[in-house]
Amino acid sequence: MSLHTTHANHPLPKIIGWREVVDFPDWGAHGLLAKSDTGAKGSAIDVESHELMDDGHVRFWIASSRTDRTKLLEVVAPVVGRVKVRSSNGRTQTRIKVRTRLQIGRVFKTVELSLVNRQRMLCRVLLGREALAGTFLVDSSEKFVHGPKRRAAFRAKLPAKGKRRNDV
Repeated sequence: MSLHTTHANHPLPKIIGWREVVDFPDWGAHGLLAKSDTGAKGSAIDVESHELMDDGHVRFWIASSRTDRTKLLEVVAPVVGRVKVRSSNGRTQTRIKVRTRLQIGRVFKTVELSLVNRQRMLCRVLLGREALAGTFLVDSSEKFVHGPKRRAAFRAKLPAKGKRRNDV
């Protein structure tokens, strides 16, 4: 697709900076700092720990901060696969992958994320080419194109339409 044309089914990609604030609304995770990395194929999210469940799901705890590891959000999600990744230190490891909706600004996209401890990294989320492709273009000279940096927040997920909290 040329960047100079648009089609009804293929809108132009949104420009994002090399660093953005992202949300994962289905998990109730908001304001996480993300790095756009076109050199990485896959994407990753910072988790303090995780545990596999017998029913094909994984329970994990998202870390909102690299310095305060007590601010955690518990999430249970289906395992969608495993991936071998060569980390920034050169070691190969097998990671669990999950899928959810990513929100940057007003744009939503379903993405797959591997679970990893990113405590030593500046950003809680790494967005690789698979998550960026077709939807986002990275302007490496910009950051926070879709709003200023804000404090990460974990909010309770809203109940399904027509259900009250007590019914969930």
